[in-house]
Amino acid sequence: MLLAVGIPAASAAPTSDARGYVDSTARCASADATVLFGSTDASRVAICSVSGGKYEYRGVRLRDGAKLIVPATRNDDGAFRVENSGIEYLVTSKSLVLSVGEKVIREEPMVDFHRPGAAPAPATASPTPTTPLPPPLAAEVGGSGARR
Repeated sequence: MLLAVGIPAASAAPTSDARGYVDSTARCASADATVLFGSTDASRVAICSVSGGKYEYRGVRLRDGAKLIVPATRNDDGAFRVENSGIEYLVTSKSLVLSVGEKVIREEPMVDFHRPGAAPAPATASPTPTTPLPPPLAAEVGGSGARR
């Protein structure tokens, strides 16, 4: 008799809470400051509200741990735009799009997306999964390490 084994742990969403992804650059200072956060196969991003009604993009590239923390602006359609060294980042609930001018360099579909406070909390708590989550990716460990 053959038994089917569940989905591999690698496909599980990263550990998160109301501030963003745990042990990640894609995390806001408080739950109240968290506007949204999401993950693609290659990146994790968070948009946080900061003083003066402004926004901050907090992103990390998973393959090498490269971090980017820069001001962001909210478009009329609710998407967030960031410009860094001539590259524009556009964050929506569906994807993270990187472009130069009118040319799209890369479009990364969101595989996990959260907009805290967008819907009311459920009246009853849902059961906590008993399957342990995998440890953070190597690129995410030690978020406060020295810069090179």
